[in-house]
Amino acid sequence: MTKHTAQAGKSPEAHQAFETNARSEGARPEIYRTPEPYSAVGVVEKPLSLLERLGNNTALRRVFLLAALAAVWQIYAQHLNNELLFPTFSATMQALLTGIMSGGLLAKAWTSINVLLIGYACGIALAALLTVLAITTRIGADILETLTAMFNPLPAIALLPLALIWFGLGEGSLVFVLIHSVLWAVALNTHSGFLSVSLTMRMVGRNYGLTGFAYVRSILIPAAFPSILSGLKMGWAFAWRTLIAAELVFGVSSGSGGLGWFIYQNKNMLEIPSVFAGLFMVIFIGLIVENFIFKVIERATIRKWGMQA
Repeated sequence: MTKHTAQAGKSPEAHQAFETNARSEGARPEIYRTPEPYSAVGVVEKPLSLLERLGNNTALRRVFLLAALAAVWQIYAQHLNNELLFPTFSATMQALLTGIMSGGLLAKAWTSINVLLIGYACGIALAALLTVLAITTRIGADILETLTAMFNPLPAIALLPLALIWFGLGEGSLVFVLIHSVLWAVALNTHSGFLSVSLTMRMVGRNYGLTGFAYVRSILIPAAFPSILSGLKMGWAFAWRTLIAAELVFGVSSGSGGLGWFIYQNKNMLEIPSVFAGLFMVIFIGLIVENFIFKVIERATIRKWGMQA
């Protein structure tokens, strides 16, 4: 420590004397400032305005977007002025409420959902069986990779003629095409997730003596759950749109038609607002499943575990 540095650490009088001595020696004078109190600084955090707080609300932004789309729809339909070509939003909502209040639209929706759940559950069960077999044995991996390469690119709608021949006009045909829609998407994503599990996690499971299904359940499924959930979402989306398309072709299933048959019937009767109401119900059910089922599972699993931001 030099003489000047030692003098700088003393009282203000000593500091002033040090500066005078420094100026006399030609050195640069040091600046000594007293810190201002925090109360003199003022407000550091600016409060958000009402418009900014509303803009930060995700649900409100989406409601505003839907309202804007409905307004554009209503204005364009009124300008077109052709109910058979493009009904107004108000006419579509009226047809939707009429179908719900009469119970007919809800009955059609439940028929479709019931068939969908059967096909979706069977597809997930077969996908789980194939994936466990593929991850535990070499022949199982060869079987899964070969079948996935063959059947995954094949659209489910292309199997409708075979389903009619094999299972007849009924629920069995619908379940068959739904299984095809769900099976390959879920199996492919699950198998890819299992393969991406780190070697460290695998060695931990082996050190605990886990083999077979216990190894898959305790190590692979939790580590690969983001990929599994993505596969479940894809399988649901494929199955839902395949079911509506199949009902448009098959028509009545087991004595009662679903939403696809509801849309087809109203198209034949030129009830175009009811056709749009059926499409609205298809979209509404899809949004419910995505935002109130898969989102809940996602928050309770991969977000809670810190696997996704």
